[in-house]
Amino acid sequence: MTQESAAEQSASFAHDDDSVVVIIGSGAGGGTLAHELTEKGIKVVVLEAGGYLRNEDYENHEWQAFHQMAWLDPRTTSGSWRIARDFPNLPAWIVKAVGGTTTHWSGATPRFKTHEFKALSTYGQIDGANLLDWPITLADLEPYYEKAENKIGSTHRHGRPALPANNNYKVLAAGADKVGYRHYATGPYGTNAEPYDGRPASIQDGFNFQGDKNKSKWSTMVSEIPKALRTGKLDLRPNSHAVQITHTPAGKADGVLYIDADGQLQEQKARIVAVAGNSIETPRLLMLSSSPLFPDGLANSSGQLGRNYMRHTTGSVYAKFDKPVHMYRGETMAGLIADESRHDPSRGFAGGYYMETIALGPAFLASFADPGAWGPGFASLLDDYQNTAGMWIVGEDMPQESNRITLNTSVKDNLGLPVPNVHFDDHPNDVAMRNHGYQQGSLLYDAVGAISSHHTPPYPSTHNMGTARMSERPEDGVVNGFGQAHDVPNLFVSDGSQFTTGAAANPTLTIVALAIRQADYIAQQMAAATI
Repeated sequence: MTQESAAEQSASFAHDDDSVVVIIGSGAGGGTLAHELTEKGIKVVVLEAGGYLRNEDYENHEWQAFHQMAWLDPRTTSGSWRIARDFPNLPAWIVKAVGGTTTHWSGATPRFKTHEFKALSTYGQIDGANLLDWPITLADLEPYYEKAENKIGSTHRHGRPALPANNNYKVLAAGADKVGYRHYATGPYGTNAEPYDGRPASIQDGFNFQGDKNKSKWSTMVSEIPKALRTGKLDLRPNSHAVQITHTPAGKADGVLYIDADGQLQEQKARIVAVAGNSIETPRLLMLSSSPLFPDGLANSSGQLGRNYMRHTTGSVYAKFDKPVHMYRGETMAGLIADESRHDPSRGFAGGYYMETIALGPAFLASFADPGAWGPGFASLLDDYQNTAGMWIVGEDMPQESNRITLNTSVKDNLGLPVPNVHFDDHPNDVAMRNHGYQQGSLLYDAVGAISSHHTPPYPSTHNMGTARMSERPEDGVVNGFGQAHDVPNLFVSDGSQFTTGAAANPTLTIVALAIRQADYIAQQMAAATI
């Protein structure tokens, strides 16, 4: 055993130790919270449902990586979204492993904008949308954004250099310039352009989206978890699937029931419980934790638990050129355009979107470019792979009460528990935004000589938000501005579930910033003995 690996051994706290903070999930929120709390001397138990994959374990093959990393427990879907038809058992590409979905992310780290924290005030009432202002502002989060950017090592920020431009980005940038866009760059991204924080520079290997063997891209598995282990204050328990949060007769969370790696039911007592299982599994667990005191799910007096599920308005544009682009070389997502990420209702919708480079391998392109399609047009798309450039449209979708996670009691997982059903319908604002993005993407590629362009529907793998949203008033949401449950003061939500609205930006940076801020709050409250 090396000195480094010895220093990263997990602590071991007793199951009846009710002084610990139990964090469920080890991704952007849970992993960051664990590191921040342990650095403050607080004992933490992390329950991670998946195994402990390291960088050297990753399969550099799309479908093999998918089966190695993805949360493959059964789910069901409903609603008019295409996912319910094309991928009914996979409404989201979520990782089940230490590090969570930070081990499968693009690395894009833009901040939310001022108006995006005040969607209801800015956009006004939109028919069918359940808009609400966040109980915090950009000013509240700005110092934590800085800490998050430095933690992740975001390029273009705080003096860190930009990533080099690959061909896919050069095509995007040339088109952006032709159509008059001005805010485009190869970042900010959480992949190192030069060595930073013990991680090497990117080797531009074209495969660090789903499992980065090189360790150049930030994830909680690479960074936060090892740092937390080195404090001696983290008890990391992989293959530990939480099934219920328990509480006292007075309604205070006091422990977590989970199934361990041997299939045995265990109970870990807790002073505080933080749930960071993603926006599908977090509300599911809180619903599974219902009781006579909380008949509609733990911390659900508002009735908003599971509701307002958001996944961002997305779509892709792939353009064919007469010469090779080799979009798969370099970083998968190598840059973005921010000009459309503004609120400008003259475009026919509220909110905005980003245009980000994307490159799928041939296997995933065949699966997701036009699900179920066949024939000459589809074959041509694959034949022209080397001459293809690609972009992803990602923008703010509208929260809707009817877009929600519920328990499907007619379908059970391998533990015998009801699976989550994910119901989603596009809001008309989502559709208008997506169509505008398709139009602008095609215009951009046409401006630099594209022969043709293809519009791809949303993939199963997008961003998951809402379902346990922040609110000023308890009747409007599940948690307050620190992610603390209105109904259960020692229960926290620490992932994207707490987002009041989705904004246009990729969510990881904001999840990390909120977790750093939440850790400060928890430590203060523990010191004051108020929780």
